[in-house]
Amino acid sequence: MDEEYDVIVLGTGLTECILSGIMSVNGKKVLHMDRNPYYGGESSSITPLEELYKRFELTDSPPESMGRGRDWNVDLIPKFLMANDLMGMFEKRRFRKFLVFVANFDENDPKTFEGVDPKVTTMKDVYKKFDLGQDVIDFTGHALALYRTDDYLDVPCLETINRIKLYSESLARYGKSPYLYPLYGLGELPQGFARLSAIYGGTYMLNKPVEEIVMEDGHVVGVKSEGEVARCKQLICDPSYIQDRVRKAGQVIRVICILSHPIKNTNDANSCQIIIPQNQVNRKSDIYVCMISYAHNVAAQGKYIAIVSTTVETSEPEAEIEPALELLEPIDQKFVSLSDLYEPTDDGTESQIFASSAYDATTHFETTCNDIKDIYKRMTGSDFDFENMKRKQNDVFGEDEQ
Repeated sequence: MDEEYDVIVLGTGLTECILSGIMSVNGKKVLHMDRNPYYGGESSSITPLEELYKRFELTDSPPESMGRGRDWNVDLIPKFLMANDLMGMFEKRRFRKFLVFVANFDENDPKTFEGVDPKVTTMKDVYKKFDLGQDVIDFTGHALALYRTDDYLDVPCLETINRIKLYSESLARYGKSPYLYPLYGLGELPQGFARLSAIYGGTYMLNKPVEEIVMEDGHVVGVKSEGEVARCKQLICDPSYIQDRVRKAGQVIRVICILSHPIKNTNDANSCQIIIPQNQVNRKSDIYVCMISYAHNVAAQGKYIAIVSTTVETSEPEAEIEPALELLEPIDQKFVSLSDLYEPTDDGTESQIFASSAYDATTHFETTCNDIKDIYKRMTGSDFDFENMKRKQNDVFGEDEQ
């Protein structure tokens, strides 16, 4: 441990593991530590089911109707969207014209603009051009373009059009859904990126307490653990490791619901995601539902897991998610959690300490990806380039390319 590293990473949440992998692939010497004895942090999957009951301090054990405890892998923070036949029949003809316009749109070819100036025309005016109703606007902006508020309506439409194109192209890739979800839960993802980092020389230490972040002249120079100091030039960590350098930005309520049936009106889908736009329920924030099931090896046969989440706006968080819970009835068991949302108080360029933001209420990785790209740019001074991350043979086989 008494060594010099380019980067030390604290915490094995998905954000930290992806950045650890990226830095290792880029040739950095990386030390990755976690105070916990397991990977994943807040983005871990809990198994067996008995462990979930203990975590939420339920005195009862899971009933026999829940099946074997080891058949369950329950994500604490679901972050991959699942979709199946969510669109319905509303305003089909006008909406189809709009989607054809989006599909054909090329920002480098004015012939595809159809009178829209992508750098000037607002998205509100684009919707008006195609005479789309409020329900369709809510669906398009929040379920397809994945905006969390309606602020996007009053800015130039180019980014929104590109977001909708991404959704459509993702849908075309696999046919039924634009979203991916790993079998056995999201807890597999941090471990995958951890293995990538290890292949490129990264060092991992779990169950390693962090006693002090060592600073000199306002810059991080190392991390002290169990009496030893590992030195570094840069530090990446989740907010829990630097409480004095983050601020509370709000709260999220999440309710894990175990069901014995698919969600009503979803064509008996074994997975789906539902976004209730804030407009529809007189709120400032959307309400999210992510439902997965035994088909994904996360629940016992015939069982479903639905997780409801939203940003807290009142002193009665559970009442805020009631519209979503009504969609899930009857519910076999609920597990309710309130999480504080923390964000860094500075950009890290002076201290060289780069803290990730807490996972928000969304059921997709849009904001997490933005956080990763933002931290990378602040650390390196340049935008993340996917071309530099093309998979090499030793990513898979552990050997150099021939």
